[in-house]
Amino acid sequence: MTDTLKPRDHKDVEEAVRWALADEKTLEVMGQGSKRALGRPSQTDLTLDLSGLSGVTLYEPAELVLSAKAGTPLAEIEKLLAASDQQLAFEPIDYGPALGQPCGQGTIGGTVAINLSGPRRIKAGAARDHFLGMTAVTGRGETIKSGGRVVKNVTGYDLCKLFAGSWGTLGVMTDITLKVLPAPETEATVLVAGLDDARACAAMAAAMGSPCDVSAAAHLPDHVASFFEGLPKAEASTVLRVEGFAPSVAHRKHALAASMKDHGVVTVLEERESRMLWRDIRELRPFAMDGGRERPLWRISTAPARGHEIAAAITPAAWMIYDWAGGLVWVAMPFAEDAGSTAIRRAVARLGGHAMLVRATAAVRAATDVFEPEHAALAALSKRVKESFDPKHLLNPGRMWAGV
Repeated sequence: MTDTLKPRDHKDVEEAVRWALADEKTLEVMGQGSKRALGRPSQTDLTLDLSGLSGVTLYEPAELVLSAKAGTPLAEIEKLLAASDQQLAFEPIDYGPALGQPCGQGTIGGTVAINLSGPRRIKAGAARDHFLGMTAVTGRGETIKSGGRVVKNVTGYDLCKLFAGSWGTLGVMTDITLKVLPAPETEATVLVAGLDDARACAAMAAAMGSPCDVSAAAHLPDHVASFFEGLPKAEASTVLRVEGFAPSVAHRKHALAASMKDHGVVTVLEERESRMLWRDIRELRPFAMDGGRERPLWRISTAPARGHEIAAAITPAAWMIYDWAGGLVWVAMPFAEDAGSTAIRRAVARLGGHAMLVRATAAVRAATDVFEPEHAALAALSKRVKESFDPKHLLNPGRMWAGV
């Protein structure tokens, strides 16, 4: 069983990394462990458990800025923000149900480290776009600081953008500063029923091009629609969310509904049903690990106009959800020895985009490319970046690609 180091503060993290470096021990960097099953299986000597680094260290609602230690539960931060009618605008999804974990177990460090973002990504951007500053310990055992507590910060290289999405392979973040934004007063969802995947992508494109300021657009095919609590019927549903002040939402939902009537039968979900629906989308409810739904799960990012083409090129036996107006396709594949990797990679190579294996057995994740394989030049650049911050491959070695 892998031994665990549990630091209490930044100094403990620095000392732990330096000790591991001196003793040539590799470290698995972990918060609450809610995303431990993501990426390639860990093959490290020790686990660096950051759950003890918890707590909000700064929150200034008037300045729209929050700082917290990396192990702070995301649920705690969201509760604090909600009390001031604010939010993390990138609306991070919750991988918990899809990975057999309870909801709300993620930490702010893990959220930023894998650059999580949810349905509002098409309007507000990803976690990295709201990441203002950090303190971290590199694989050299050195403390670095980047960014600050204001949006317009030009102090040196923007290492925050580099660390967001690095999966803990470059350094151990101990303190994180984020931009927060006011929460919308209300929301509503316009639902277009009965569309096939191609027509749904066309409807979403039209909605995103309208003046209605759509904050999220998803298509839920009929084979997954029954899993969503907010839907009135278990049929294919193309859902378009508008948010903001109540008078604005009232005007925009009617305008959007009128513009969608050329695409299909339209209904409107008011605030309560809308919130339930988008909660289920953020939690990937059809793919939760209960009721025998543990199929291999993939996440494919592509151009919105290509989403339905990639899905059609894979297999009709797969279960799909289209988010980001068709630009993000969640695919639950039938059980196969390679978790469907051959079909997925072939479709992505032909139509463009990149695919990540979200859920499969440890043996499959060890034998299959979990992340999109990099071209030689990009792989060489990734390796040089890794070795600049972590020359001994101390931190999460091989978590993304073998040898990195």
